[in-house]
Formats: sequence, C-alpha cells, structure tokens
Amino acid sequence: MKQLGVIGTMVWDTIHRSPSSEPIEEWGGISFALAALDVALPNDWVIVPLIKVGNDLAAEANGFLSSLDRRSPNARFIEVPEPNNRVSLHYLGEGRRTERLRGSVPPWQWHELGPMVQDLDAIYCNMISGFELDVTTAQHLRRGFGGPIYADLHSLTLGLADDGMRFRQPLHAKHDWFSCFDVVQVNEEEMACMGPDPMEVAAEALRRGVALLIVTLSDQGAVYFAQGDFAFVHTERRKPVDAALRTARVPAPMVTDVRDPTGCGDVFGATAVSHLLGSDTVEDALRAANELAARNAQYHGATNLQYHLRGEIVPR
Repeated sequence: MKQLGVIGTMVWDTIHRSPSSEPIEEWGGISFALAALDVALPNDWVIVPLIKVGNDLAAEANGFLSSLDRRSPNARFIEVPEPNNRVSLHYLGEGRRTERLRGSVPPWQWHELGPMVQDLDAIYCNMISGFELDVTTAQHLRRGFGGPIYADLHSLTLGLADDGMRFRQPLHAKHDWFSCFDVVQVNEEEMACMGPDPMEVAAEALRRGVALLIVTLSDQGAVYFAQGDFAFVHTERRKPVDAALRTARVPAPMVTDVRDPTGCGDVFGATAVSHLLGSDTVEDALRAANELAARNAQYHGATNLQYHLRGEIVPR
C-alpha cells in the first residue's frame, strides 16, 4: 500500500451560526480532510497522520481517527502536553465569519518530522492553524522528501491577536513557501493576501516551482493555473512559465440546502489530492473536489462525515 502523510491540526470547533441558535460543538480542522480522504483516496493508498493533539483531547481525537477505514495500521496522533487547539467561529452571513483560537499545539521541527516522512509516497499539508510548521521546516521537508507535496496554505494568511482573534495579513515569505510545494491551494481571500494581481501571483508561484495552483471560489467552483505538462510528481527541474501555462475555471454544482459551509475547503483539497494521486486530469480532480465540497455543505461537523460523503446512512 502507498502511504499519504497528512499534516494538519485537529480542532475542537464551537460554531455560532446565528445569535438566535444554539452553538454547535464538533471536530473541525483537519478532521474534515481526513473524512474526505477516507472516501476519495485510491484503493491502494492509506492515510498516515502526522498530526499533534493536546493531551486534553487526545483520547477523543484518536477515537475519531479509529472511525476511518483508510488509516494505516496502528495509526495514532502524536500526543503533546499542551492544550489542544479550540476555535470559536461566528458566522456573519454571506460566508463571512470571525475566528478566535485557543490552545497551543506546538509546530513540527524538522528533527521530529524528518524520520517520519522517509517511507511516505506523498504528503498532503493543510495549514489549519498556520503554525503546523514554519517556512524553514517546510524547506527542510522539501529538500528531505522526494515525493509530491500538496499544500493548502489556509491560515498562513491569518495573524493572531493577543485575545486569540484571527485577522487577515499579507503572506510573508510567499516566494519561499511557494518553492516548497508541487501543488498549492488557496481561496480568494488568501490569494488577495499575496498580491493585487492574481495572474501575477500565479505566474510567480509557477516560477518558484509550483506546478499547479488552485484557487477555490466558493459556490463558483475553482480556478487553476498549471504547467502544460503537469503531473502530480515531484521533480527538481521545472520548466519556466511560458505559453504552455494552462488556466480554466471548473464550476461547482448548485447547493440549495446549505446547512454548514465549515470545512468545505478542507474536503475540497483532500478530494483533489486523492484524485491527483489516482492520475486523474486536473479538471476531473477539481470536478470531484467541487462535488464532495458541495455535499459537505449539507452536513454539520466532521464526525461520521465520511458516511454522508459516500451517500450512506450516517450512524447515530
């Protein structure tokens, strides 16, 4: 079996949909991506979690992991003494929300991570908190790992105030980050934090070694920018950006009964990397990612999400 390493953060979410409704408490963060990987990974791949959890929620987190069929044998999260990350989400309408973070799961250092990636075949890195690893560790990962790396930059564009409130900020050292990954995923807001001209940002990303840049557009689907000869493999040699650059928008299906948009980007990314590992074309991979992300919007939380994404009866 081939092994996909998954870097991210398990988060306990408290979701406030409206002032008049009771908050919902559920697993969030990388749990959405794990559920989608359980559904979408090719049959010859398994999940290897490279994920730290606080000891206050370690038992519950490993219970979530044990519910997944596609995890590697004896897979467990790495328990740390710090409190697990917890996030309060307040939705303000039209997809806008505020986010407040508590907890302090420490980032990976290369001396910890390096031995754990030697037997992997690919890596999916989702910067859920933005503190999973710093750019120096990411550079060591790129130099020390020869397989393809898919990265959702996610919260790298979020600062952290003293009271835990997250706020948008420019992506520092973006060129260094770009050079660490073969595929990069961002949403519209994150893309705007990288520069005023999306085409210029995309061209720069491909110049720095990214072979495929994906920008998710909520209910409008996703736009991609790809090298003309794109394949989801890592190579030290990238052709310069030229006329072979491909770009297109892949539309998303219409969703009329949205229950909760939390985690849609994580489901999207996990599905996209799964289909790329299965040698799908970029368009087919993004089409499948859009479909599962849309299905995720019809469900609350990540517990047993894999059943809903498969269209099965959800255990209660």
